[in-house]
Amino acid sequence: MPPPIQLLPPFETVSWSPTERALRVLDQRRLPNAETYLDIRTLDELIDAIRTLAVRGAPAIGVAAAMGLAVLVERELQLDAASAERTRDAATRDTLHARVVSLASAIETARPTAVNLRWALQRMCKRAEHERAEQLVSALREEATRIREEDRAMCHAIGQHGAPLISQGAHVLTHCNAGALATAGIGTALAPLYVAQSRGVSFKVFADETRPLLQGARLTAWELQRAGIDVTVLPDGAAASLLATGRISAVFVGADRIAANGDVANKIGTYGLALAARAHGVPFHVCAPSSTFDVQTATGAEITIEHRDASELATFGELRVLPDNVDVYNPAFDVTPHSLVTHYITDRGLLRPPFHD
Repeated sequence: MPPPIQLLPPFETVSWSPTERALRVLDQRRLPNAETYLDIRTLDELIDAIRTLAVRGAPAIGVAAAMGLAVLVERELQLDAASAERTRDAATRDTLHARVVSLASAIETARPTAVNLRWALQRMCKRAEHERAEQLVSALREEATRIREEDRAMCHAIGQHGAPLISQGAHVLTHCNAGALATAGIGTALAPLYVAQSRGVSFKVFADETRPLLQGARLTAWELQRAGIDVTVLPDGAAASLLATGRISAVFVGADRIAANGDVANKIGTYGLALAARAHGVPFHVCAPSSTFDVQTATGAEITIEHRDASELATFGELRVLPDNVDVYNPAFDVTPHSLVTHYITDRGLLRPPFHD
């Protein structure tokens, strides 16, 4: 069991709405210009929030899906008194469980690459399997809350295991956002930084901007600045030349799915960063909870890679930057071979590739 939580961010990425039966998420589409929250009550709202990256990051998606599923089931059962009474009389354990499974299946389609989404929903469905109708809502809320608290403990454990890899005066390079905004706690790839900071270690972070949606520039820089950590943003295309200067001590990235052999699916651009790190002898660390390891997927070649809408690449804010009728190739993720990974920093400790049965 990880030690008690000592660090939490000054915002909640995913939480229960304090005023009504709803899931509350920090709307990351509006950062860094506005810190606003969404209350999600319906299946369409939940799928849209996940698909459009209002909530993002594999762990946070899993937590949001679990809590959102509990909200959806509760709202479906909150009928008027007469209808509710008839529903309780007619609903069997099997029909209720089938409805939970149906909702979970719909939610899972929102982001197919992040394994935590499937993992959390499967866990919720298993909890619902043997619950009576009158206990179902409280059981699902309890399980979703447990998933959120375990995520916080997981983040802290990753931070503790990874912090010793950050030395005094280190320069760390990261890609996308795998911090508190991507989890319910202090993050995965940024967790070692927060723990190191709490221990008095001074270091500097370089954050790739992460085109086309700028998660590094909009999100990582925002949360690191709020935490008082020295951060510099660079274009994705400048990462290799920065590594070539010898100024970078280590690369820390997150993961959306890790295959059984250790291949890593993460935000597009991670593979190129790993290649450049290997070329210049810089350690490349992947930070992820044990739930991100997908033992049912043998290698990275079997991971489904989500392709996103062309408009994300064709526009920059309100400005269209591509000519009309130009094709767009916009994968959200790439796969880094396990041979390029120095360490997997997990909630259970440091792992090294390759893995064996």
